[in-house]
Amino acid sequence: MSPAVRPAEVRWYVDADLLGLARLLVQVRTDVTFPGDPGGGRGRRQRPPCPITSPATKDTTWIPEVTGRGWLIITRDRNISVHRAEIAAVRDNGARMVTLSGREAIGTWAQLEVLMSRWRDVEALLDEAGPFIYTATRTRLTQVDLTG
Repeated sequence: MSPAVRPAEVRWYVDADLLGLARLLVQVRTDVTFPGDPGGGRGRRQRPPCPITSPATKDTTWIPEVTGRGWLIITRDRNISVHRAEIAAVRDNGARMVTLSGREAIGTWAQLEVLMSRWRDVEALLDEAGPFIYTATRTRLTQVDLTG
């Protein structure tokens, strides 16, 4: 990197089930990464390559890695409240996760609409300590019970 280029601070990790959305987001934000991201950015801010090199990386590997870096996870799972193993991984690693939920989060355009509709609420979660999971729809952000 030239002296004029500074590394971007990554704050968001977009899971492999949202690669289309992730590829859109990195076009306009240097603080977003995804599995297999070669790095890059715009102008003077460049993000490094993602340490999760493959979209096939198991949850038990990438969740601790992403959490250890302080990144907030964005994923898609319309039935997260019944996926006890994923909830346990979030809880055990102190992860912070927002899952795009419902039928309205199918397809890249709809996923972008859900995320942008709730963006200010989701962005405020950067200041919260984990573990937590919130489900996001166009109209609501709802916390998932991690104790059950």
